[in-house]
Amino acid sequence: MSNSSLLVNVENWITENQNAFLPPVCNKLMHFSQLLIMFVGGPNTRKDYHIEEGEELFYQLKGDMCLKVIENGKHKDVHIKEGEMFLLPARIPHSPQRQANTVGLVVERRRLRTETDCLRYFVDNTTDTLFERWFYCQNLGTQLVPIIKEFMASEQSKTGKPDPSELFMQVLKYPPFQLNTMNVMSPFSFKDWLEKHRPSLSSGKPIDMFGAQFETEVIVFGPGLTDTTVRQSDVWIWQLEGSSKVIQTEKEFTLSAGGSLLIPEHSQYQWKRDNGTVALCVIQNPERKRP
Repeated sequence: MSNSSLLVNVENWITENQNAFLPPVCNKLMHFSQLLIMFVGGPNTRKDYHIEEGEELFYQLKGDMCLKVIENGKHKDVHIKEGEMFLLPARIPHSPQRQANTVGLVVERRRLRTETDCLRYFVDNTTDTLFERWFYCQNLGTQLVPIIKEFMASEQSKTGKPDPSELFMQVLKYPPFQLNTMNVMSPFSFKDWLEKHRPSLSSGKPIDMFGAQFETEVIVFGPGLTDTTVRQSDVWIWQLEGSSKVIQTEKEFTLSAGGSLLIPEHSQYQWKRDNGTVALCVIQNPERKRP
């Protein structure tokens, strides 16, 4: 991976790739590494629900979206408005619904070899399974299409009724994990959150936005120094205000407002943040995975 592909100005990158956010693709990966950093547009409405063993971070940059979820056996619409952030827990069925002229950040991680994803359709107005496929996810963008096409051509799609024999076989073999029973959080304004925590950030105290109960670390940093360290997972930094410098072995990256940097897993780095810095740092380490 070249240095230029690691260091990206987010706003410029979105502008350069704006056609990718239109149908039929509607999304573009900025980074395809241990972290999957992607931006998603619309319109894109769907009936399938995705289930995975990791978490997903949503940050809606332009326009609103609706994330349909199954929360403790009931359908629920999570409305994520422009400027709002939301962390989806692992093992919760979800189906993103996006409108035209919208763009949102989504962050998830590479799957462990032991993990399995599922694409599931429900019988209308119920939480009964109509059709599902379990698979090891290497590239969701390419792997979903054949499953969706298989469903569209199936008897289940035509009749709206499940195939009892297929469901019986699925029960024998799957699911490899139980669905999450926790209630999802309410989306919140990142701008409002930031203003509330500016005094702490200005004093040099970083803040973990979601806490130890989640695998995902979303840490906001103010000025200061992160001394030489090594993370076992990718680290993605988005410099929102001010400037900073990341120093690696024989490499040095200067981040100004709007710039972002992917630090690959197992990399040693030091991070010097100037006064006036506000930077978002995202890490998804599966060793923090919650049962």
